Amino acid sequence: MVDKHLSTQFDAELSGISSKVLEMGGLVESQVAQAISALAQFDGDLAAQVVREEQRVNRMEVEIDRDLSGIIALRQPTARDLRLLIAISKIIANLERVGDEAARIARVVHRLLDAGLPMKMRQPVGDLRVESELAINQLRKALDSFARLDTAGAIDVIKHDREIDQEFEGMMRKLITYMMEDPRTISSSIDLIFVAKAVERVGDHAKNLAEAIIYIVKGTDVRHSPMADVEDAVR
Repeated sequence: MVDKHLSTQFDAELSGISSKVLEMGGLVESQVAQAISALAQFDGDLAAQVVREEQRVNRMEVEIDRDLSGIIALRQPTARDLRLLIAISKIIANLERVGDEAARIARVVHRLLDAGLPMKMRQPVGDLRVESELAINQLRKALDSFARLDTAGAIDVIKHDREIDQEFEGMMRKLITYMMEDPRTISSSIDLIFVAKAVERVGDHAKNLAEAIIYIVKGTDVRHSPMADVEDAVR
């Protein structure tokens, strides 16, 4: 009876941590969306809100890390439970970095507002929404896959990572063309390159989450592996 009680309590603790991870994930997903909206609308107040949320994300990471350390020390988990805790530690680190990228975009918005964005640069800002929507969707799918421990969803995230890279490369070519044609756009183009790179990094972090999910379920580290090997790992 005591063992059953301890097991039930342990399961409740794991569930509580997973819920906190999903809450943190929802927050950083919202941060990225708000940062891109702030850029598209040139909304300094919204950008400032994104920056303020960074501290909340940091606190959540520290709190979840503390919970993880407590569980490992008290429960001494083994096998899949230990893999889950190790993977969660990696997941929240990636989510914290997503929050950092959102705050970075928001700070670029402030710079552009201070300097004034040339009218001809409005089109690249609109194009960034395509890349950002892909990245946000990837992050959302990764979080959903974590909630359900769904390796099929994780595989889908990994497969579509290249699409964000392609959008980033296209944006780089476009901004380089703008700078070559009109040196007056160099400053704002460089700022938008920083934004495009930040969005691309959000996609990378979503992929990292997907790889962590496969590690939880299958116990296989698929980082830096060819797609064929990743698919074999989940069969």
